[in-house]
Amino acid sequence: MHQYLFFIGNFPIRMYGLMLCTAIFMATGTAYFLAYKDGRGWEKYLPDIGIYGGFAGIIGARLWDVFFFDWAYYSDHLSEIFFVWQGGMAIQGGIVGGILAGALYCRAHKINWIDMLDVISPALFIGQSIGRMANLLNGDAFGAPTGGDFGILYPVGTLARSTYGNAPLWPAEVWEGQIDVILFALLIIFQSRPYKRGQCCFLYVMLYSALRFFLEFLRGDYVEPFLFGLKSAQATSLIFFFIALIGFIGSGLRKTQA
Repeated sequence: MHQYLFFIGNFPIRMYGLMLCTAIFMATGTAYFLAYKDGRGWEKYLPDIGIYGGFAGIIGARLWDVFFFDWAYYSDHLSEIFFVWQGGMAIQGGIVGGILAGALYCRAHKINWIDMLDVISPALFIGQSIGRMANLLNGDAFGAPTGGDFGILYPVGTLARSTYGNAPLWPAEVWEGQIDVILFALLIIFQSRPYKRGQCCFLYVMLYSALRFFLEFLRGDYVEPFLFGLKSAQATSLIFFFIALIGFIGSGLRKTQA
């Protein structure tokens, strides 16, 4: 685990930023492949969608973290809202921001964005998995203390170390990144059979929301209850899950195939 790749003078090149760029690049490349295999010619739009969606995802991830997770702190430290290298990027906000940017792009180019999202949604899990590698290297999105002599020990200088000292922590971000790969495979398997329009993207939301809900019990970076004793990420995951479940069932009742 190392936060810095190298320094240019006093300017650090951070592993966090490098891995985030890698996540965007690999998700875009995977989406390009899936669109190419689909055969509708959408792959030519994917580089642009990757760029716009990547930037929108970073902005959405930061704003989601600031306003949903840590507004009590940032309300008194407004200038630090832009200090993304300190950590604090909520993947739920990144997903929302990226999908909105992609939808607007598709609308401008007269593409049915639901159809495209059905095809490329598995690629999002690749980006999320690599993004969790960035969290591990940066020492954020960390777990709570395990209470035993097992777990991750973060180095001095990370947010995890300053929060819990040398206590071993649950590898929450590691497990999420690993399970994201499994969810990627499940979506690919789902796509191998006929499905109705919208079902693949709704299933994506359901799978990730369920994963995030249960892993939040192990997270230690946000511990304050948000709604009915649930953390903010758990509350939003429940909302997204049930909305997606309704959408998945409703799409299945329609006659239109993807």
